[in-house]
Amino acid sequence: MVTPIKMLNGQGVRITVGMLLLSLLAACGPKQKSEPGQAMASVNGEEITAMQLAEEMQRANVPAAQQAAAKKQLLESLIDRQVLQNAAVADKADRDPKVVQAIERAKAQIIAQAYLQKKVGTPSPPTKAEVADYYHKHPEFFAQRKQIAMNQLVFASADMSDKAKAVIDNAKSLDEVAAWFKDNNVKFAPAQITRATTDLPPDLSSRLLSMKAGQLFLIKEGERSLLNTVADVKDAPVTLETAGPQIEQYLMNSKSKEAATAEIARLRAAAKIDYLNKEVAGEPKPAPAAAAPAASSDQSVAKGVAGLK
Repeated sequence: MVTPIKMLNGQGVRITVGMLLLSLLAACGPKQKSEPGQAMASVNGEEITAMQLAEEMQRANVPAAQQAAAKKQLLESLIDRQVLQNAAVADKADRDPKVVQAIERAKAQIIAQAYLQKKVGTPSPPTKAEVADYYHKHPEFFAQRKQIAMNQLVFASADMSDKAKAVIDNAKSLDEVAAWFKDNNVKFAPAQITRATTDLPPDLSSRLLSMKAGQLFLIKEGERSLLNTVADVKDAPVTLETAGPQIEQYLMNSKSKEAATAEIARLRAAAKIDYLNKEVAGEPKPAPAAAAPAASSDQSVAKGVAGLK
């Protein structure tokens, strides 16, 4: 019997519109003339300053060896952004209700984030003992980490007819299904992949490791489906020395998140919150408690160490 496993794919987000909105947000406030020698370019009288360029460089985190070339590219990007902003304002795009709403939303997010950054700050790095303790408490992601090699048949989900499902359910191997696909003109592509247990959700890793040799399982990813079988499982441990920097960053991120959650809970407790639309809000909920340590969530832990190879 084939084992169905459903997974959701993330979708990328384009940021061009967001950059324009932030530019329009900046345009809403009064502009000051830069100090002499600070203007890097001028677009229809609107100056692009050295401070703006420096901020772009900082955001891009450009290595020292590439900064000279990057400055030229980023300056051109700033000019492009200013040209777009000028055209948008001339076209009165900044007065569109949806754009105004988006600007207000971006403004609120920026101000809220600035407050949290000021209030919470940067947490102190974890000690070597804390990093080592985390490492030893999660052997499944480090000392007992494994690599799973899988063979696949990739085909369109639309081709999963009742007959195809019956064939897959009763098949003993991928080759048997591939032969049936060929005979019935079902397009497919064979593939081989290797995934570490830290790259997969914990529940999926556990299921894969518990499967019998040759057992088929199905993963549906929207318009395509993947029929898989585990070909090999190898030990792939990660040492404390290798994992240490990522664990340290993960623990710092967890501390920041906990501190932010605690501050939001404090502010909510002190605020007078009235739910005016009962159909949307439902029953009022108490202020959230401070978050438990992120390490207690297996899925969060998995994401925290997913980059280890």
